[in-house]
Amino acid sequence: MTMEKTAWAFFDACETGKGWEGCKAHCHQGATFSAQADALADVTTVEGYAEWMKGLLTPIPDGHYELKSFSVDEARGIVTAFAVFHGTHTVDGPVPATGRTVAADYVYAIEFDGEKIRHMTKIWNDVHSLKQLGWA
Repeated sequence: MTMEKTAWAFFDACETGKGWEGCKAHCHQGATFSAQADALADVTTVEGYAEWMKGLLTPIPDGHYELKSFSVDEARGIVTAFAVFHGTHTVDGPVPATGRTVAADYVYAIEFDGEKIRHMTKIWNDVHSLKQLGWA
């Protein structure tokens, strides 16, 4: 599988709430994760992030992505995906359902080692998203 196809399969599985079970085939064991977002401060592995995304779709069951760009940098072994996450908080948790919507811009920077993902960075303004949802 090419780097592009692997990254695409991973991105779609992650963003549709497949959790680690749907993402692990595309990653090295222990693949790391980082984000400069307080909501993800305790998440340090891609496995943890995949499960966090799966959990996010509980209070926001209609959550879905709108892909804006998908780019491959073969020379550096990095794929970037720019998208907007849309959804409405209709199910209780982490606070009672607010009925408010979110439209959050974000970028995945997916780093490869060979044919599998070794690290992912998420670029996302969590404070803006939490305010939209009425969680902050």
